Amino acid sequence: MSRMTDKVVLITGAGAGMGRSHAVRLAEEGADIIAVDLPGEVGEQGLAETSRLVQALGRSIVTATADVRDHGALDDAVATGVARLGSVDVIVANAGICETPGPSWTIDEEVWNRAIDINLTGAWNTVKAGVAALSAAGGSVIIISSTAGISGAAGRSQYSASKHAVVGLARTLANELGRQSIRVNTVHPGAVGTDMVLNPETFARLRPDLVAPTAADAAEVLRANTLLPVPWVESVDVSNAVLFLASDESRYVTGLQMVVDAGQTQKVA
Repeated sequence: MSRMTDKVVLITGAGAGMGRSHAVRLAEEGADIIAVDLPGEVGEQGLAETSRLVQALGRSIVTATADVRDHGALDDAVATGVARLGSVDVIVANAGICETPGPSWTIDEEVWNRAIDINLTGAWNTVKAGVAALSAAGGSVIIISSTAGISGAAGRSQYSASKHAVVGLARTLANELGRQSIRVNTVHPGAVGTDMVLNPETFARLRPDLVAPTAADAAEVLRANTLLPVPWVESVDVSNAVLFLASDESRYVTGLQMVVDAGQTQKVA
């Protein structure tokens, strides 16, 4: 396939989950990747596996560690990638964090700030670091939001606030960058079959009636939230939306909020 042939894509949070999926899916379509994830053993090991998968597809990849809260580190990561691969064509601000601390008035200040700093400021830092490297021909900026960026999320107001905020950021960027042929859109996944959902803590929150709930138990609850008969979407489903927005197939699409949630946000009963 060749929908992204020789385009260079910057992806944060690329060492695991959806970020890795985006890297692989875009590489399948011919893209080269600048993959960024957190410093430390876990991030480095994750990036090594993402690198292996991308290289197995015959594409080039440059990996770098940086916390998205650290603009200087992101600048360095982008500079390293550009030195190897040339200008950037697509930015995917994917890195994020989701916690469920409880009602808004009970949330600890540290938990609140961590969500805003990573999910919102991190997206801004990513775009800020990458825009200067975008191709003179224009490009695409994709910020990963959430269904919690469309509707409220009880028990996670810090997450919902940050994911609503990136929509405002993206809409503003779309206005600011449009004359440079740079498109800016957001993608809004519902529940996705990654470690962010598939973990014992989430299972327990969804099924407090059980002593040791499993993924299958949690799926019963999540399936009731969707229009289509699935409990969650897979990472590749989100990556396919990212691919469309990254490719020339969406050359006149900007300021869009693309939802990938099996109908969760449209369900009325």
